[in-house]
Amino acid sequence: HVQLVESGGGMVQAGDSLRLSCAASGRDFSNSAMGWFRHAAGMEREFVARISGSGRRVDYADSVKCRFTISRDNTQNMVYLQMNSLKPEDTAVYHCAATYAWTVLATGYNYWGQGTQVTVSS
Repeated sequence: HVQLVESGGGMVQAGDSLRLSCAASGRDFSNSAMGWFRHAAGMEREFVARISGSGRRVDYADSVKCRFTISRDNTQNMVYLQMNSLKPEDTAVYHCAATYAWTVLATGYNYWGQGTQVTVSS
């Protein structure tokens, strides 16, 4: 069983940066791919980024490519999402999630955090 706790959200202005953190507890963290998803009000949950267990493979949604960077520290059981050049359309609750697969589908993730709110004003 894996527990995930996100932090680092907040209210910022367009163009600002935020760094989200996800603390994981449980076994086999380094064997789990990790993903970040976001859920805006009235919208479907959306894939943002994923990273393999080793950290060597990463993947991003087109909407965040070149602005967001996912990383992980397996010695600390942490996953991060560095978000630069934030836009109002990035406003959402951001969740980290863990999977033993390699997928962008939310249904493929076994464990989820409660989420952290990111609000970007224009």
